[in-house]
Amino acid sequence: MRVLIAEDDALLRQGLVLLLETEGFEVVGAARDLAEFRALFDEHQPDVAVLDVRLPPHFRREGLEAAIRIRQQRPGFPVLVLSAHVEDGYAAELLSDSRAIGYLLKDRVGDVAEFVDALGRVARGGVALDPEVVSHLMRGSDSGDPLGSLTPRELQVLGLMAEGHGNTRIRELLGLSTPAVGKHIGSVFTKLGLTQEGSGHRRVQAVLAYLRSGAAPEAPSV
Repeated sequence: MRVLIAEDDALLRQGLVLLLETEGFEVVGAARDLAEFRALFDEHQPDVAVLDVRLPPHFRREGLEAAIRIRQQRPGFPVLVLSAHVEDGYAAELLSDSRAIGYLLKDRVGDVAEFVDALGRVARGGVALDPEVVSHLMRGSDSGDPLGSLTPRELQVLGLMAEGHGNTRIRELLGLSTPAVGKHIGSVFTKLGLTQEGSGHRRVQAVLAYLRSGAAPEAPSV
């Protein structure tokens, strides 16, 4: 599996390279800034990217914005984002397509097994979210057991959403009509209290609620 890294901190960058190569990944490049990352991405066409949220030249949200752009150009491209803290709006936008995506706080890198598992899961099309990210993005939308009011079919539909499937694939997997899938998803949003005006993306928040509930499989298959 070919990995491209973007991290401005030299020690962490080299540490990630050594860690991943030791675990059997092929690191095709380790960029220090956004410009270098873009050049290496075009040159090597990696299988998965690991990006720090904040990169030179401005140390704002360059890495997160780059991840969003990559996935707009190549839908479903696996990206694992590392951050010192949660960037609300951009995190929700990044997670709006809940497949082959990861968002971890940098503290998790210290747990080698957890980090490697998360990267492998993302590369296979699954989801890897830091518990603090889930808690932060779901703040204000939690009321006891958020999934308790869902019917078995609605929970099944939500589970497929969490695995990264779109409406068409959900329809095929469950043998439902297109209107039926839309109706179930709409009902999930309503029961979870996710309105158009709510913070973030409704599909993202629904998936986060599912992941936080513990109902999700360890390695979603897509």
